[in-house]
Amino acid sequence: MNLDTEYLNQLLHTWEETYKKGQLTLWLLLALRDSPKYMGDVREFIQVNTSGIITCEEQSVYRALRKFYDLEIVDFEMRDGKSGPSRKYYFLTELGQKLLRTFIKRNIKIMYTNKISHLFSDKG
Repeated sequence: MNLDTEYLNQLLHTWEETYKKGQLTLWLLLALRDSPKYMGDVREFIQVNTSGIITCEEQSVYRALRKFYDLEIVDFEMRDGKSGPSRKYYFLTELGQKLLRTFIKRNIKIMYTNKISHLFSDKG
């Protein structure tokens, strides 16, 4: 590997790590959109649906879920665990659902317009 390739990989790694941190909120809310999930299910949803590209520490997920709870976009209910104590199952509130839909409409769907999608074509 030459110096240019090493530097490119270093830059790419730094950018991707920053990008992934910014994506965590989106993926957490997507995980909770359709059904309540406990923390382990949330982490698995993210890992599976991003093909392992985005992973998250338990503490990061709990911290984000507490913040979302305080913002009233996520709530939880206690349910019996599969084998052990009760677990918190998190879900999006009505406000959380609306927030996610609006975010997707304003920030994600634009990527699929002809005006923007051509910018992602491989030109070299």
